[in-house]
Amino acid sequence: MTPVALRLPDEIAQRLNQLADRTGRSKTFYMIEAIREHLDDLEDLYLAEQRLIDIQVGKSQTVPLEEVLELYGLESRD
Repeated sequence: MTPVALRLPDEIAQRLNQLADRTGRSKTFYMIEAIREHLDDLEDLYLAEQRLIDIQVGKSQTVPLEEVLELYGLESRD
């Protein structure tokens, strides 16, 4: 693992300490989990924004839901 220095606001540091104390897990464990979860969300958001830009400038096209359902042999829930 790569060490990282991080300055936390006092309130967050206190909450993190309390959580670690209550659960017996390390602060590092919770910081990694929080970063991992948020990083997943940020990556998804970035990908969605990039796809939208590609559609807006004509680099990519959308596929109607009906076509996707038909392609995979699924039924619409209308």
